Formats: sequence, structure tokens, C-alpha cells
Amino acid sequence: MGYKIAVVGATGNVGREMLNTLAERNFPADEIFALASSKSIGRTVSYGDDNDLSVLDSATFDFSKVDLALFSAGGEAAKKLAPKAAEAGCVVIDNSSYWRMEPGVPLVVPEVNGAALSGYAKKNIIANPNCSTIQMVMALKPLQDIAPIKRIVVSTYQSVSGAGRAAMDELFNQTKGIYVNDLPKKEEFTKQIAFNVIPHIDTFMDDGATREEWKMAVETRKIMAPAEISVHATCVRVPVFVGHGEAVNIEFDGPVSVEDARKAMKAFPGVSVVDYRQDEGYVTPQEVQGEDNVFVSRVRKDPTVENGLSLWCVGDNLRKGAALNAVQIAEMLVAEYLPKK
Repeated sequence: MGYKIAVVGATGNVGREMLNTLAERNFPADEIFALASSKSIGRTVSYGDDNDLSVLDSATFDFSKVDLALFSAGGEAAKKLAPKAAEAGCVVIDNSSYWRMEPGVPLVVPEVNGAALSGYAKKNIIANPNCSTIQMVMALKPLQDIAPIKRIVVSTYQSVSGAGRAAMDELFNQTKGIYVNDLPKKEEFTKQIAFNVIPHIDTFMDDGATREEWKMAVETRKIMAPAEISVHATCVRVPVFVGHGEAVNIEFDGPVSVEDARKAMKAFPGVSVVDYRQDEGYVTPQEVQGEDNVFVSRVRKDPTVENGLSLWCVGDNLRKGAALNAVQIAEMLVAEYLPKK
């Protein structure tokens, strides 16, 4: 006997990847419900190689029928439906930003702070971090275990899939149009995305940072608590379909050698180090599509501070950056916290 699972936002990029990941990892599910907004009722989505699921209306669904609900339907749906599901006895794992900084809601990357799941029952809601935050803290945690981290300066190179299917279509259509002299149409992005980079993800805040940059800072501190780490981020959208890159500069409270950093990251679950000081001796976003691990390259000393290192990390933002992390949370829940089926 297994668990009953709902995937909310099942027709989106991450929702479809959640279904794929549940099937690939043989999650102990007896029944899977694919939910989305009313406009998607009647559509079908794939679960594994041979199963097609009919999409149901998330607004009218009875969440008391399921044990777990994986949400990837945006902040408004999370605000309205997550408490409804939680009150019905269903444990919610939400991929939006809505619940991440809410007191009493664990913000979890299982390899980094899985013990935080012990508090899930306070609200029956668990938050999945931002894709860029997940990727970065996976590389940071084994280094933090060597010496306390004081400060991080990170620049992200984020693919358009993080903004949804319409954003991917816009990159494709703009790129195709440029070759036939069509004027690029801007709908999902504030600037042309084809053959360009845009230093603007999410809305601007009063201090000049964007909310994406703010999220990376506050989420990193919550996940890696009680560490008080200063984080300064610049988040940039790039014309890549899937896969985020990050250039991360780290200042430690004590010495950390390049050799020790590589050794620690290699030993950490979910991190792969590919770091050769030669042509092609590093990993790029194109190479990690469909991969579960975060890949680290270009590890080197920063000679401008006393205890500094720089590194480059890449990951599939739809996998470990979203769907896989949510499924891993669900796996840890059923293994350690939920009643056995």
C-alpha cells in the first residue's frame, strides 16, 4: 500500500517534471492526481512511460483524498489552496515563493538542512527554495562545514525555463524571427531575450535589488541557519532554455584551500566536481539538462581577501532546482515522518 499524491500545476514546466521525477524514482504512490486551473480541465499529462492522467480542477479538488500535494502553480494558488489542503490533513510541498519566509514553515534542501522537516506539522506546509538558492547552498554546505562563511557575492545566469513555458516560447520565437528579419516581440520579458542578457528577474525593490536577489539572500540564511551569512546577488536572465549557472565568490572566517574545498564538495551527496584547468575542463548549463546533481567547476583562490574562494556551479533548474528537490522532500517525509502505509 502506498501514498496518494496530488501535483498542483501539473501542466506547467515544473509540474510535468514533478510527475516525471515521481515516476522515475519509483515513489511509493498508489494514486496520482494531476491538478491545474479550470482552463486545463480535460487535458492529459504523462506520468511515467505508460500512464496518462486527466487534469482536474485544483480549486474544487478534495485534498482530504491525498496524503501529499506538490504545488507548482504560483504564489496566488499557494496562498489560496495550500492552507485549504493543509487543513484537510494533506502535507503541502510548495514550489512558489509565497511560504518560504513564513515562520513555522520549513524551507528545505534535504542534503543541507533535512532536519528542518521535523517541524513540518506546525502548518502542514513545507517550502521548496528558489532554484538559484538550492543550487548555491548545495555547493556551500560542504564548505561551511570546513570553515564558517562570512560573505557571498554571486552573479547568476538563469535560463528562461525558470520563467515558464511562455518565456521559453518567447526565446524560441525571437531567435527564429531575427534570422528572417522579424522585429522581436517582447511579452514575457522587459527586454529582448534572444542574443541578449537581462539583469532583471522579478520586481524591483526600494533599495535597487530585485526580489530574486533578495530571495537568494534571505533564503540562504534561513536554510543555513544559525549561520549569519551576508549575501549580495545579481540575478541575470540569459538566452538558455534550461540550466542555471552561478559565479560564486565566498569569504570564509578561516582558511580553506582549493584542494580541501574540492574534496569536501566531491564527498557531498548531490554535488559533482568537474574542475580541470584546461579547455573544456568545466561544466556548462547545456550539459546538465536532465541531470540531478549540481556541478561545480573553476574552483580557485580569491587573492583579494584573506580567506576567499571563487567557483562556478551549474544545475538543471527544473530538476534539482525545483521538481527533484520537492520529490526528495516527499521521500524524506515518508521515510522518517509520515505514518507508514
